[in-house]
Amino acid sequence: MRLFNFILLALIVFNVAFTKKCYVKSSVSDIIQSEDEGDDENEIGNVGDSDNVDTGSADANESGADAGADVGKMNQYEIDHINTLDEYLSECTVLLRKNGDFPIGKSNKKIYLYGNGVRKTIKGGTGSGDVNSRSFDTIEQAFTKAGFEILTKDYLDKYDKIYAEAKEEFKKKVQSQTTDPMSLMGVVMPEPDYDISYAKEGDLAVYVLGRISGEGSDRNAVKGDLYITDTEKKMIKDLAKGFKKFMLVLNTGGPVDLSGIDEVKNILVLSQLGVNTSKTLVDIITGDKYPSGKLSTTWTKYEDYQTIGNFAQIDDTDYKEGIYVGYRYFDTENIDVMYPFGFGLGYTDFEYKIKSANLSGDEFKVEATVTNVGKAKGKEVLELYLSKPGTSIDEPYQILVNFEKSKELAPNKSDDLKISFKLSEFASYDTKTATYFLDKGKYIVRIGNSSRNTKPCGIINVSSRINVKKVENKMGKPEFEDYVPKTKRKQEDLSGVKEFTLKASSIKEKVVKYNDKYKISAGLKALSTEEKAQLVIGAYKDGPASVIGSASISAAGAAGETATLSNVNPIIMADGPAGLRLSKDYYVDEYGAHSISGSMPESMVEFMPDEIKAIFSAKPEVPEGAEILHQYTTAIPIGTAIAQSWNKNFAKICGDVVGSELERFKVNLWLAPALNIHRSILCGRNFEYYSEDPFISGIMAAEITKGVQKYKNVFVTLKHYAANNQETNRYLNSSNVSERALREIYLKGFEIAVREAKPRAVMTSYNLLNGVHTNESKDLTNDVLRNEFEFNGIVMTDWVVGLGGNTKYSGPTPYNVIKATGDIYMPGSKADYEAVLAALKDGKLSEEELDMSASRIYEFAKEVDSLRK
Repeated sequence: MRLFNFILLALIVFNVAFTKKCYVKSSVSDIIQSEDEGDDENEIGNVGDSDNVDTGSADANESGADAGADVGKMNQYEIDHINTLDEYLSECTVLLRKNGDFPIGKSNKKIYLYGNGVRKTIKGGTGSGDVNSRSFDTIEQAFTKAGFEILTKDYLDKYDKIYAEAKEEFKKKVQSQTTDPMSLMGVVMPEPDYDISYAKEGDLAVYVLGRISGEGSDRNAVKGDLYITDTEKKMIKDLAKGFKKFMLVLNTGGPVDLSGIDEVKNILVLSQLGVNTSKTLVDIITGDKYPSGKLSTTWTKYEDYQTIGNFAQIDDTDYKEGIYVGYRYFDTENIDVMYPFGFGLGYTDFEYKIKSANLSGDEFKVEATVTNVGKAKGKEVLELYLSKPGTSIDEPYQILVNFEKSKELAPNKSDDLKISFKLSEFASYDTKTATYFLDKGKYIVRIGNSSRNTKPCGIINVSSRINVKKVENKMGKPEFEDYVPKTKRKQEDLSGVKEFTLKASSIKEKVVKYNDKYKISAGLKALSTEEKAQLVIGAYKDGPASVIGSASISAAGAAGETATLSNVNPIIMADGPAGLRLSKDYYVDEYGAHSISGSMPESMVEFMPDEIKAIFSAKPEVPEGAEILHQYTTAIPIGTAIAQSWNKNFAKICGDVVGSELERFKVNLWLAPALNIHRSILCGRNFEYYSEDPFISGIMAAEITKGVQKYKNVFVTLKHYAANNQETNRYLNSSNVSERALREIYLKGFEIAVREAKPRAVMTSYNLLNGVHTNESKDLTNDVLRNEFEFNGIVMTDWVVGLGGNTKYSGPTPYNVIKATGDIYMPGSKADYEAVLAALKDGKLSEEELDMSASRIYEFAKEVDSLRK
């Protein structure tokens, strides 16, 4: 009981609760967000009327768009953003199987809808990625609005009752099995088994299988989560056998083991697409839209995934598989997977022909013609892979080096796609010499529409080793050697494939020189040591902090902000990555903006004990006479779904939507995009991340960054840097990874995004890396990010609130973060501020180290402030 009381006390101290007064007053006029402002000239234009949007409220309890507005009446920017996304959402969906029964057209308006996703449709995962859009239609509501008669109302009503009962039982069970209530944060109940009668024959049925996961908890390899339940399997097989037309729809954020349902001939990965998830399914079923997505992560039987490295360990998680992650492992070991990386069907079929291939310097270019040879409209993706020779170092069978998506093609129409890459940008890492290099031998370039359906389009001969970049080993060495496959590559007939020879002179070796001295802003001279210490600690109220970001003073529901000083205004930060996360309803007083909802999403705390849940869910008392204001943002698709579009332009459009809303609500830093790797399909937060592949992850993050940062005074924050690949003990777990695997897999996407799009901020991860907290690692932050990747921006911690347990590793300290060239410790507390001052006094932190970090925050804040005017 003492442990419980301690945790409860800690929650009270650290949780944002009720209307605590800020330590500084704010200008009310600066905080109130005007919904009456005209669209900025840079904002997305009106893409049409409101045909794709229900401008009324789907929920009678929804509030209006702003104070005094008609309840449920949408603002024009909401309509524009939803319409813009609606044009592309079907491109995020992946058709895994088809037999020609779909689409159904317009004539059939009666449908049997089954499965947990019909009424409990999921638009995105839980935690900081949960976005507060005005309203959201379930799949049942979307089909009803489209004029369908739903023939399964009784089934759905009975399911709702069974689900509610199962949820109560699950809550009692998990609470009785833990002594640490915080371990229940983000816990998800597996889908229950049940016995409800259902029609086994008919004309048209759709089964929607939903799975949700999120921040704070990993998925489990059990029925109702990774596996389908006995009830689900029986119903799905019965429906597939008895109905004339049947489709299984997967409303999931990641893979589900689909073994054992071979009878099903039509399977669609709907994914979780944000505000118009349900409408998109209706459009695909009827044929108004078509799927054209490809998998960004391999889907197969759970037993097929590698178990070389471990996962979800409490203290140390060992990445023994090295670089053999995802398709790199499957393709190298030639494992017969169900649905390979890059795979996806459409309502039509395509053929492609190579038109030309050539090598200029170290840049390989290929042009191919894609032709629609089917009977429906569609889009196709061509993917370019590179097989390295593996002469002196082991290599995966192939790696993705670029891709392009065709325009929409009518039957018999074609599109020419040009795809290129630079060989030097995909150099391997030699740990022994700390060098990126090109090995001697033949490099085979392959083109196709999945990792398992490619053909060679060129061979590049490298006559001797070429050093590309000389660095230093920086990240420590784990106590194991990386896995090296024993499987030998199959011999293939390469006759007729055009060959090229790379001239060594086309690549000039770069030698990185490391620097840890940075310009100190002249503006700091006017600041006291105490004020400089305030700059490197997030702005805090007089005691509380927040586990899931909602600690901002200036913007209700925003995650946090930097300190306000006499001549420095704050940089305001808000969560993502599936849109801009702000509170829907709030009020403003002389001390700031105050959300009138709880400080944590309901989905994160629903299985906690009631007394703790009450703390997180408690709504502050609204002062009498306070005007309730409203702010609505647009939920975009989850990161995995965006990557599944394989459409770079769509990623940029998603950034465009978010950027315009950041500008509208006067938020400066979006705490997204997130581009960690799908190392294990069980990571609870994979839905936020793009892929098992670092290249597509980096490219998608870069395009989103470009879309956001084209707007005035708004910027992105790449996260979580780095090797943040599990939620289990995420605060104090060490990811133990080799230098090569880090550089080729887990850091590669960050490097691509930094070089391609120049983000202004990076957020470090909670975890340790080879025993050192990422936010305290000068090697990771200064040497690799700032020097090797040439990042020129601010580095912040994730929201460190002192939560942890009795584990092997202790938590980070603010002054060690600053010593590592981190710039700001978030979300900030008085104790954090005092720790910095004490470290200065004790000589653990130098004035110069403080000044360098404070300078970056100061200069960025001044830049933001100048753009406000």
